[in-house]
Amino acid sequence: MSRVKVAVLFGGAGEEHPVSVKSAREVANNLDTDKYEPLWIGITTSGDWRWCESPHGDWENANPRPVTLSPDRGVHGLLVAGQDEVVRLDVVLPVLHGRFGEDGAVQGLLELSGIPYVGCGIQASAVCMDKTLAHTVAWSAGIATPTSWVVTADEEVDPHRFRYPVFVKPARSGSSFGVSKVTRAEELPIALCTARQYDSKVLVEEAVSGDEVGCAVLGDLSGLVTGEVDRVDLSHGFFRIHQEDSPETGSENATFVVPADIPDESRQLVQDTAKTLYRALGCAGLARVDLFLTGDGRVVLNEVNTMPGMTSYSRYPRMMAAAGVPLSDLLDRLLSTALDGAER
Repeated sequence: MSRVKVAVLFGGAGEEHPVSVKSAREVANNLDTDKYEPLWIGITTSGDWRWCESPHGDWENANPRPVTLSPDRGVHGLLVAGQDEVVRLDVVLPVLHGRFGEDGAVQGLLELSGIPYVGCGIQASAVCMDKTLAHTVAWSAGIATPTSWVVTADEEVDPHRFRYPVFVKPARSGSSFGVSKVTRAEELPIALCTARQYDSKVLVEEAVSGDEVGCAVLGDLSGLVTGEVDRVDLSHGFFRIHQEDSPETGSENATFVVPADIPDESRQLVQDTAKTLYRALGCAGLARVDLFLTGDGRVVLNEVNTMPGMTSYSRYPRMMAAAGVPLSDLLDRLLSTALDGAER
């Protein structure tokens, strides 16, 4: 029986390139190669696509072959530069985070190509990437969202209009890149400048008092399931994922409690809310829903990640593993679901 040919896309031209490479390495360590034949397609920071032996080591300089993912449905795969070679694919696993990978861009190319792929489609990817749009959908679904304001590229902002503390965020960027906590009006201009390095559209949110919790959601052939809820235990400051020098050794100010040490009714509320948001936003395959759990037992949306990290220290695979789904099984379920959907 021939193996399923899966192209694993990783790297990317966005700020989350290094995180994506780490995710791909963890995928390489856990993918069932008896069932799947992986083709490792690394995208450099300048946007060049390279077919390499693996995501490990110095893959960019280890004689990779330039390739293009063809939008021609008749090709249904990769074109190798400088050759007449065509590599037909069965499925694509886009392990890409943030801009140019998690925002609908790659999903659009994959839709044109006709190749089935893991994860959310164009619309859900784009909406979830833009926090302002995700909040609008959440609010319409009856989910609480932080009080917030949108600041455009050239807009002059009166710093005294806000009630502090607030968080200033790029509206369409991943992880914690460009995020600042502002406690005084005098700090706002610098925070806006920092956020604008990543996006011309900036979100100013009033801080929500409560615990940060997350829920992994998996949509597969068995239906919609959730992982164990986690809680971010902060020692100081605010949670800044992927900003540490060596995140593999732990965060400088946060640890993760899995399963979360919260009341059973709160756990159920978090899981139910995550499923509601997953459906309302039109997600598919997987998503990590980040929420705030307030002292009076309510939940408030933080953000939704449509291709969460798969690194050794990432929250999504940790929550799924705690629920009895190790990464090897998770990858198989995601790929099988993508293939099954293409056959219908």
